[in-house]
Amino acid sequence: MANGRTGCRRGLLCALATLVLALSAVPAFARQAQAPAAANDPPAADPPAASPKNDRIFMVIPNYTTVEVPTAFSPITVKEKFKLGADDAFDPYTFPLAGIVAGIAQARNDDSSWGQGLGGYGKRYAAGLGDTRIGSLMTTGVFPSLLHEDPRYFRKGSGGFWRRSAYAVKRLFVARTDSGGSQFNFSEFGGNAVAGGISLAYHSREERHLSSFANNWGTQITIDFVANQLKEFWPDMRHKIFKR
Repeated sequence: MANGRTGCRRGLLCALATLVLALSAVPAFARQAQAPAAANDPPAADPPAASPKNDRIFMVIPNYTTVEVPTAFSPITVKEKFKLGADDAFDPYTFPLAGIVAGIAQARNDDSSWGQGLGGYGKRYAAGLGDTRIGSLMTTGVFPSLLHEDPRYFRKGSGGFWRRSAYAVKRLFVARTDSGGSQFNFSEFGGNAVAGGISLAYHSREERHLSSFANNWGTQITIDFVANQLKEFWPDMRHKIFKR
């Protein structure tokens, strides 16, 4: 159990370190509110009801679920929810990401019964890939479809940095429903909980305990917390860097 608690702390520390590194680039680009549209500007076109385009964050990280300019709300179908989940789960980015996670696990000798060498690395790589894909499908496809929640992230896009950052945190806990209302984000917390439970089935017996589950669950929630911040501010950074 002591090893489980250590793994939990290390996993959360890694996720929090990712948060610090990601957010360190944000304030310089997004402290100021976006300029309001002039009174004589034509109204913005309504966003399509289908999936948003994949405007990759930093040209690398997949970003299938962000609605940058939510001028009108239109719900998406169950098919579209599962497509968003599948696009995110099977994006090419998941392969190098799983490789990095497996390398860290190898260095820390997590799941020690898997051993070292290429065989141990392969098992850790497969487990990391499974964790990522199951989590994406659960939180974006399965749970939103069952609970009639919308898995997309609707940007605030205006206001000061801290107000927008707080909004991004709020969207971690509050989901938009298919009817346009709001409710607790059961898809985020329940979906990641189910994904964490499933992951215990293919990890070694030594890792099948509550601390390991809490580590997986808490790390995924923290990663999604970081992702919301990046989704909110990426268009500002993109405009500063690429002038578009």
